[in-house]
Amino acid sequence: MSNKKFKSKSGKERTVRIVIYTFLILLSIIWLIPFFYLALQAFRGESRSMVTYVLPKEWTLDNFIFLFKETNFGHWYLNTLIIALFNAVLQSLMVLGVAYTLSRMRFKGRKFLMNLMLVLGMFPGFLSMIATYFILKLFGLTSENSVPGLILIYAASSGMGYYIAKGFFDTIPKSLDEAARIDGASRARVFKRIIMPISKPIIIYTIMMAFIAPWGDFMYASLISFGHEEAYNVAVGLFKWLDREHISNYFTIFCAGGLVVSIPITVLFMFLQRYYVEGVTGGAVKG
Repeated sequence: MSNKKFKSKSGKERTVRIVIYTFLILLSIIWLIPFFYLALQAFRGESRSMVTYVLPKEWTLDNFIFLFKETNFGHWYLNTLIIALFNAVLQSLMVLGVAYTLSRMRFKGRKFLMNLMLVLGMFPGFLSMIATYFILKLFGLTSENSVPGLILIYAASSGMGYYIAKGFFDTIPKSLDEAARIDGASRARVFKRIIMPISKPIIIYTIMMAFIAPWGDFMYASLISFGHEEAYNVAVGLFKWLDREHISNYFTIFCAGGLVVSIPITVLFMFLQRYYVEGVTGGAVKG
């Protein structure tokens, strides 16, 4: 009797697992359709405008050649890469520093500060866009100087995103810190020599998130670099090709640019996926 129950239970679990995996596969296919469409259109050579069919009738690399030789895409790409690299360094230092401080230290106003950052983080960033723009304009960090302006914007409030890193640091035994402090190590030395070497997943996760963010930002980048094409990032530059004036001649060029933009992010996730998962799951254990 028990064997029959076990078999029926195993059969139900197998059926549920098949349904779940089937649903996930279908969801993945639906999610990947736009990417495959973009990739196919990037290699289409018979026409640069939008068409009603998906598979190209003529395959070519001319769209990529035109992208780098006849447009400012290379400059936009360089702008975005510079912003991403600086942001990856500055934001990671701020996030990890704030997270370690709030995880390990106890001081007056700590809970108030955490609650304040939590409340402020609930407000959408675009609410302060106009004020931020005029402040940056006073310092000459808009239009042609929008690259340092965007770096400042992305890094300035990044410490408020400490939650996942703090959750990860909370899982590290405090006895390690205490033992090092007894031996005479300073807080900075404990952080550098003990905590950082065993926090590789959260460090890589933080750097990766900070690097990826500027690639997809459109709102702030379009406002800060408004009216100066050479200061665009890739998101703003590519979007300009979708307006009524350019789409008939630049649609396949836009697709080629989108494909090129996706390469570094895809490669980054492929090689660092394990650390990304470890960082998220480790940081979600405690708050």
